[in-house]
This record gives sequence, structure tokens and C-alpha cells, in this order.
Amino acid sequence: MLFTDTQLQTWLAAFFWPFVRIGALMVSAPVFSSRQTPLLYRIGFVLVLTWVLVPVIPPSPVVDAFSDEAFIILLQQILIGVVMGFILQMVFAALIFGGQVIAYSMGLGFASMVDPQNGVQVPVVSQFYLILATLLFLVLNGHLVLIEMLAQSFHTFPVAMTGISQNGLSEIIGWASRMFNAGLLMALPVVAALLLVNLGMGVIGRAAPQLNIFAVGFPMSILIGFMLLWITLPDVMSNFAELLEEGLALIQHLLLIAG
Repeated sequence: MLFTDTQLQTWLAAFFWPFVRIGALMVSAPVFSSRQTPLLYRIGFVLVLTWVLVPVIPPSPVVDAFSDEAFIILLQQILIGVVMGFILQMVFAALIFGGQVIAYSMGLGFASMVDPQNGVQVPVVSQFYLILATLLFLVLNGHLVLIEMLAQSFHTFPVAMTGISQNGLSEIIGWASRMFNAGLLMALPVVAALLLVNLGMGVIGRAAPQLNIFAVGFPMSILIGFMLLWITLPDVMSNFAELLEEGLALIQHLLLIAG
């Protein structure tokens, strides 16, 4: 049985271009890109997902694999996948930022753990928030919504030399400020309460100079901080859910997906 170059390029284009976009998303999106998952399993998941989506997406253009057009198409597919994952990374980064602010206010800035998602050191408060946020993301079927958006993106942004515009990229950069805004909003109640605690410790230190304020204040700050974490946890997760909805809405807007 003989195959022509045109047939081979058609079969390659039908599978390769969707594979690139899906792989770029899985490499950049939270949960899917966790370093705890072996690389072989992640590649296998991308292959299976590509095999499932190929029959239901528009056909990919047939171009020479070593042409300039193919290189531009490759960059566009990588950009679309990375942008979808990057927006969700910013949503989870807001929790890391808020947890860092709380940890430094509590005096737990020195207590760090390795984040299995990104492989870097983060304060234990941020790690605690990330674990709960990951569970909430899965409970809300965020992973299924993301895969559905990925499938719809092949209809609104078919495989071609065009992709996300410069205005869309500028909008993503502008939305990055929302990450810091949301992180500070999550941490503000705990930080404000701990500020009052520190002011009270300062008053006690002035009223009773013989009292070792460091021996008393440090354990009190940690204890009250843990209590405040427990009290404000529902609000933090609620703010995270709202930010997640905003992030998914931004992805829909950029990829012209109907809500």
C-alpha cells in the first residue's frame, strides 16, 4: 500500500495542529500541569483528548510542514493554548499572593513548602489555600468547562495563521492587575485584624516594659492568625470562585465563545 505526500500531510495536519493547541493548554493550565503527575501520563492524556476532539472540530488546513505558513500556524496554536492556561494561572496566583501577605503578617513567612503545581517554595498559608482551591476547582467542574472551551475554540478560532489579536493580549496584561486586587482583597480582613493585634501588643509593651513582648506577641499572632484563617476561609473561597468565573469569562471573550 502506497501513500502520497498529500495524504500524509492531510493526516498529519488533522491530528498535529489540534495536538499542539491542546498540549500548550495542558502545559500551562493549573491542575493539568501539576508536576506530581508523571510526564508520560500527561502526554498520554493530551493524545487521548486530541483523538476524541479531532472528529468534532473543523478540518485543519493542509500546508507544507517546513514552510513559513506552517511555522506561523504553529506559533498561533501555542499562543492560544498558553493564553487559556495563563489566565487560569493568574487566578490561582491571586491565592498565592493573598496567602503570602497573610503569612508575613502572622509571622509564618519563614515556613514554606514546595508547591507541587509549580515546583517553587510558597508559604504554608498559600499552600493551604491552593489545596482547597484545587479541590473547589474540581468540584465546580472547572476542568470540564475548560475542556469544553478548548473544543469550542476550534470553531471560533480554527487552525489558521490568524489568532488572538494584539488588543486581546493587551487585555490579558491589563487583567493581571485583577490578580493583585483579588489577592489583597482575600488577605485584607486577616491583615487588618492582625494589625490591630500588633497595635495592642505595642500598647502592652509600653504599659509593661518588663514584659517580654516578643515571647508573648509572636505566639499570640500565630494563634489569632489561625483563628482568623478559619473564620475568613468561606469568604476567601467565595472570592476565588468569583475570580475563577471572571477568568473563564475572559477566556470566552478572547476566543469569541458564546456564554
